Amino acid sequence: MENRREEKVENGNDESGEDEKMDLEDEKKRKKEEEGELSVERIFEKKEVPSWKKQLTVRAFAVSLGLSVMFSFIVMKLNLTTGIIPSLNVSAGLLGFFFVKSWTKMLHKSGLLNQPFTRQENTVIQTCVVASAGIAFSGGFGSYLFAMSERVAKQSVEGNESLEFKNPALGWMIGFLFIVSFLGLFSVVPLRKIMIIDFKLTYPSGTATAHLINSFHTPEGAKLAKKQVRELGKFFSFSFLWGFFQWFFTAGDNCGFANFPTLGLKAYEYRFFFDFSATYVGVGMICPHIINVSLLIGGILSWGIMWPLIESRKGDWYPADSSASSLHGLEGYKVFIAIAMILGDGLYNFFKVVSRTLMALFYQLRDRDANTNGLPVAVGSPSLSYDSQRRTQLFLKDQIPTWFAIGGYVTTAVISIATLPHMFHQLKWYYILVLYIFAPTLAFCNAYGCGLTDWSLASTYGKLAIFTIGAWAGASNGGLLAGLTACGVMLNIVSTASDLMQDFKTGYLTMASPRSMFVSQVVGTAMGCVISPCVFWLFYKAFPDLGISGSEYPAPFAILYHNMAKLGVEGVSTLPKNCLVLSCLFFVLAIVINLVRDALGKRAWFIPIPMAMAIPFYLGSYFAIDMCVGSLILYVWQRIDRSKADAFGPAVASGLICGDGIWTLPNSILALAGIKPPICMKFLSRGTNTKIDKFLQSSKVLN
Repeated sequence: MENRREEKVENGNDESGEDEKMDLEDEKKRKKEEEGELSVERIFEKKEVPSWKKQLTVRAFAVSLGLSVMFSFIVMKLNLTTGIIPSLNVSAGLLGFFFVKSWTKMLHKSGLLNQPFTRQENTVIQTCVVASAGIAFSGGFGSYLFAMSERVAKQSVEGNESLEFKNPALGWMIGFLFIVSFLGLFSVVPLRKIMIIDFKLTYPSGTATAHLINSFHTPEGAKLAKKQVRELGKFFSFSFLWGFFQWFFTAGDNCGFANFPTLGLKAYEYRFFFDFSATYVGVGMICPHIINVSLLIGGILSWGIMWPLIESRKGDWYPADSSASSLHGLEGYKVFIAIAMILGDGLYNFFKVVSRTLMALFYQLRDRDANTNGLPVAVGSPSLSYDSQRRTQLFLKDQIPTWFAIGGYVTTAVISIATLPHMFHQLKWYYILVLYIFAPTLAFCNAYGCGLTDWSLASTYGKLAIFTIGAWAGASNGGLLAGLTACGVMLNIVSTASDLMQDFKTGYLTMASPRSMFVSQVVGTAMGCVISPCVFWLFYKAFPDLGISGSEYPAPFAILYHNMAKLGVEGVSTLPKNCLVLSCLFFVLAIVINLVRDALGKRAWFIPIPMAMAIPFYLGSYFAIDMCVGSLILYVWQRIDRSKADAFGPAVASGLICGDGIWTLPNSILALAGIKPPICMKFLSRGTNTKIDKFLQSSKVLN
């Protein structure tokens, strides 16, 4: 959801008592490292670190290309169904290790192996794959980009309103992504030393990925990785075959296991059912329990209580003759109350992270000046552990020139300013110039905040661009499309900036060169700029109801982003009666819930997360039930055997997600070829079934 929008762990920088404890623990760890304990780099000290050019191997990019295609299908499916995207770093690192290790083992037996497989090469693969698959999210195929389409626009148009749209086309989508996806990489490159070495930012996801990759390349870790891959393969096969089996029963609308009324037909009517999705059971196993519970609470609050109550006010709160998709009817309440909660949560976290970022930056600079008179700690300083000395030495060795980063940013910005107005005539050149002036500062804030909290606010920056540029352009000058395009520009810059800094942290801890990390990110981004539009195009052509509410791929965030842009240029006068009041209430509620969560600290484990609560407001609870089933499976497994669950849980979840995700490729090909399933499995009430039986019997008599 909104860029892998999972519950993140706060670092608690504002609690001095906890900081002192953490400092003591860090000091103990450092001393143990000096004594030879807990030192990762002592395990690898006899292995030569390859040069940055040797880390960039043909086999690494070949494996990255194959995995990029696979993960792009997975992310695209998640994008177009619910928008909830878990972190796939573990899967990318594990599969990259497995494929290259198998390849090198085979070459070693044949005597043709020229270069062994290293953890640095493993890091290059993981970085390239995640960068490529990340474009499937930041490219906006389930949000701002698809929100421009006629298919989505028609769902928001009332009466004689004029349509403002730009339909997807493979050519302009690839061109647009190549223009906007590289700016973020250049914007933070000069700050890598400050972020990683001087400020020692945590970057939890990058750190966790590095520890995983380091463990793979130890004898014990390699054995565990083989077992994990075996489990992943089992559940990949099961998930793929389960998707294939389900296909046979989906010959018509609302057919198959995905429409099984597990909780009864009335509950099914309000989207409470288990849809047998292996993908979302797997996602539920990866996402924290509180995310899954928050989704379910949001579904119960909206579809179980609010929508039936508002529906009973039909004719008063909204016109009785409004269509199911009309934003002047019940659909308007669903869309705008969800938007209000998302904006409330996003803005609260935006100001929280920015304020913490500025405070932490102030203290970091103050402490550094006090301790070192403004000078960084020397590489050979005795205050550095053995691991830190080795890693810092290599990290500073392969510099990326500042002139290269600045020149790359300016050149890419000029090209973008010159070309984007020709693609989107509504987006004037001076709008883009203003975005690019502020973008480096916002990219730094996002990258720094992500290092502190692991929370990327890329989608929030994108939403701010929708409202500011949309309002600046105005409705009469194409403000809707201008706002959505500006959202894409800003989201891509800040998203790739934080991703690159995460990768620098991973590279620092695995002793991969910053240059190889940067090149891998660039290559992965370039792959994604081609792969992701092609994957989306396959979905777009194969499924004519893509983006339609209630379909297999409703693309919920596309309609939400379109209506945000519409709200930004038209104002609130078009909302149905009482919708504005309820939206304001839920906007405030999202802020209050976040305040309570932050006030309670670690005791807030039972308080739901507003962003997660908002998603089922529009979609329903069916996927939340799937995710809660996944969460329950993991919880029971942990109670029975925690060590085994922790070791193999992510592999099992990744297998379920990958198998079902890859099934979408043959499913799309079958749809394009016009091959339809042979059976329609539908579920009817007893009364409806009796009527159909009577009708069929009367038809036989007449014949």
